Amino acid sequence: MAHKGSLYYKNIRSICIWISLIAVFFSYSQENNLITKAKELVYSNPDESLKIADHLLSISQEPEQIALSNLLIAKAQIVKGDYNEAIVHAFDNRNLSESITKNTQIELNLLKAQLSRSIYLDKQAKRFLEKGQLLVVSLPQNSYKDSLQCLIKLEQINMYNERRHSDEAIALIENTENQFNTFLKTNTTEKRALYLAKERAYNNLTQYDSAVVYIEKTLTLLSSTELNDLYQKAIIYKEIGYLYLQKEEFSKSEESLLIASRFAEIIDNPILLMEINRDLSICYLASNQNTKHKIYNDKFLSLHSDVERSEQQAVNLLYTLFSNQDKDFLMDKEQVHNNYLYLLIAGLLLVLLIGTYVILKGEAKKKRHKEIINYLEIVNDKYVKIKPVKKAKPKRIALPEETEKLILSKLKRFESSKKFLNKDISLAVLAGQFDTNTKYLSSVINKHYDDNFNTFINKLRVNYIIDKLKNDSNYINYKISVLAEESGYSSHSSFATVFKSIIGMSPVTFINMIQKERKALKKKDQ
Repeated sequence: MAHKGSLYYKNIRSICIWISLIAVFFSYSQENNLITKAKELVYSNPDESLKIADHLLSISQEPEQIALSNLLIAKAQIVKGDYNEAIVHAFDNRNLSESITKNTQIELNLLKAQLSRSIYLDKQAKRFLEKGQLLVVSLPQNSYKDSLQCLIKLEQINMYNERRHSDEAIALIENTENQFNTFLKTNTTEKRALYLAKERAYNNLTQYDSAVVYIEKTLTLLSSTELNDLYQKAIIYKEIGYLYLQKEEFSKSEESLLIASRFAEIIDNPILLMEINRDLSICYLASNQNTKHKIYNDKFLSLHSDVERSEQQAVNLLYTLFSNQDKDFLMDKEQVHNNYLYLLIAGLLLVLLIGTYVILKGEAKKKRHKEIINYLEIVNDKYVKIKPVKKAKPKRIALPEETEKLILSKLKRFESSKKFLNKDISLAVLAGQFDTNTKYLSSVINKHYDDNFNTFINKLRVNYIIDKLKNDSNYINYKISVLAEESGYSSHSSFATVFKSIIGMSPVTFINMIQKERKALKKKDQ
């Protein structure tokens, strides 16, 4: 009887073990099915993909499942244009577990590189690509390895294109096409991405005929795929619209950009919508559709401020994460805890700032006197010639030399035109007209004109009206409100304020000086 009882309990225990194993198997199988479903929805329905991935993250215990869930959430957030949330999940400390497969580690490094590049942290982006490349080398040779290697090359190409290194981008694209010729014949996604990258490079080089060839190839491959990739559709049609805008085919540009806008609205991506509205605004401005220009320019400006603020938050977040995860970004512990040293440095900096402020304020007054003399072309003995003071230069972003020269040449043409008299001119609008971003444009103005954008525009306007006052005798008799309107200001008071801040005296006083100088010259001639 005892033997039978023992055998009975052994059988019960075996059954329980088998039931547990089956339950674990089905649970694991269900998680894998959900991950597959979330992957399918990332680019067509990112919100639904996020719901699935968030659920998986909340129930997963295995490091691999956690990392895959974080990877999916980060990708979906990129599709939605939320870099902050994407960074949180891409750089989650749990993704650093050594038990995570190499494939997932490589994809995470690629994602980190993409996020770093998107907010102009190129040095960090290259480091993540190098980490990914080292991991790829150890993988067995198969189509998945080829796919990962292609994606690494594509990320390098995208960085070249965004930084306007178009020749390097084309060379790397052709090298990639040769290296993975067999793989690309059967993998349209990577091939389409290479075509789009080549179109961008030729567009940057203003070789529009070549760009059209590759955008048409991109569209052909897009229509041949069964996946409903709304994110790529928005990007591709935005690129088509921008290309036609460059070619001054405004109706085609408008049509493509409106299609892109619909896709971007479905996935709710503010970054894409900002860029699309910017291009639409420029398209309508160039085709003299002023009402539509104002509508889309307002949309662009509204989105631009939100996107810029979000990008800055993403930069700050990444720096914080780097400082916690990467030894290269860790501060020396002894310095961190040395409060007395920090207090001393802070005190010295405060004294230095106050002293600099006092000196610069005094020198600014002297400089205004010198500017008056230069404008009037009068040599006046009672003014002392002052040596130029070197102003402390603000920190500037890294800017490719080729891009800097291109922006500077456009600024020179802008100065010689009268577009600065347009009341609607702004840093964002001018950046859009120059096909660049506000950070680059602001950096070039700071470097070459030693002014911010508003001061740069104000000086151009004031110089313009001073030239009129000096060389056209009719302008001396105009009312200040007329002069304000002529030079691009909406009110008498704003014009007078700007004029005085630049010249050091009101417009009325300045006009009186010119009149007195002319009377003095007439008496001298007589």
